[in-house]
Amino acid sequence: MSLAQELQTRGFIHQISGPSLEVIVNEEQRTIYHGIDPSADSAHAGNFVIWMLLRHLAHAGHRIVFLVGGGTGMIGDPKPDAERQLKDPELVASNVAKIKLQAERIFANYDIEFVNNLDWLGELKLIDFLRDIGKHYTVNELIKKDAIATRLASDTGLSYTEFAYPLLQGYDYLQLFETKGCTVQIGGSDQWGNIVSGVELVRRKKQAEVFAITVPLIIDKTTGKKFGKSEGNAVWLDAEKTSPHQFYQFWLNVSDESVIEHLKRFTFLPLEKIEELNQKLANDPGSRLAQKTLAHAVTEIVHGEVIAHAVQNVSEILFGDRSITAITEEERMVLFQNAPMYDVDFGRELIDVLVETKLASSKREARTFIESGAVTVNGEKIGNVDAVLTEIQTGNDLLLLKRGKRQLCILRIK
Repeated sequence: MSLAQELQTRGFIHQISGPSLEVIVNEEQRTIYHGIDPSADSAHAGNFVIWMLLRHLAHAGHRIVFLVGGGTGMIGDPKPDAERQLKDPELVASNVAKIKLQAERIFANYDIEFVNNLDWLGELKLIDFLRDIGKHYTVNELIKKDAIATRLASDTGLSYTEFAYPLLQGYDYLQLFETKGCTVQIGGSDQWGNIVSGVELVRRKKQAEVFAITVPLIIDKTTGKKFGKSEGNAVWLDAEKTSPHQFYQFWLNVSDESVIEHLKRFTFLPLEKIEELNQKLANDPGSRLAQKTLAHAVTEIVHGEVIAHAVQNVSEILFGDRSITAITEEERMVLFQNAPMYDVDFGRELIDVLVETKLASSKREARTFIESGAVTVNGEKIGNVDAVLTEIQTGNDLLLLKRGKRQLCILRIK
């Protein structure tokens, strides 16, 4: 299977400019660039799918230029529904540094060059830019772009600052064509108009053919919303914004309808292996093997092998059959960061502990839960309403108290 065929089979390709994807990625090794504006201090899953495509291209021998938009980030791509708030230059610079560090980890073993468009956009002179670049754009073309057209038709209006954004992104392509030899730009499908503006600028200024590729937006099929900040459902790559445990749980809980598509885009598993998982999903969906494979693979790429194993084991302690008695230091750290904790002495009555940990709203309700067999400690069902913690065996200072399958608290013995 050729690279172009694999990328299409994995679902990476939405739009291309040029004769065919085969011509763009199969016929010669190219210098390919992708740009991200630092509108936040972390990338998220919606960005990450593009980074995965870049890794496939880099693995195939293409050279990657990764642009973090310290210049365009001070302007902001027009949103379809509201004016962007201009960010303080120091905040933009801080976001640039953090996103660059994230990308450096993801691309640690690949030939990739990082650039910041503030280096050239910050040196532009207005009159020269309008004469040399602005004359190659028409207002007629710009107002046809989706976000601009939507804003012009609304009561919000559109400032000239945002209206000029496509010129800046187009100029990035021209600059990287001239200085780095970039002939392909990759972005999300919502960036198609801006990317094509760069393709056209290079054609008009240099009489050269360059190309555009966009990746489809990743949609949560259960909600119909895209992955991203604007929808309020961003899954961040930064461990401080989305903990590794939360990150793992997100992928573990994807729907059966979406998991195979996510395995193709967000992991490097061979397509044959993914098809095997698809068959197992059809035959035994309750095992959730496809989701478990996805969650571990993506967490390992983003957070590393040690953390991936730790959060997988913690997930199985909290929601599976793994015992808490043989817990590692990494797993203990993940537990403390993500599970509700309660310090308790041996000898306490279990009914009181259920109420204090809010797993029951009253002693009467706690008795009902125990009598119905809904309460377990370290996986052992407790049927005695007079049970005390001294009667429960533990291999360390932690106990897992659960009511039902999902309501839980970690008890830390003083």
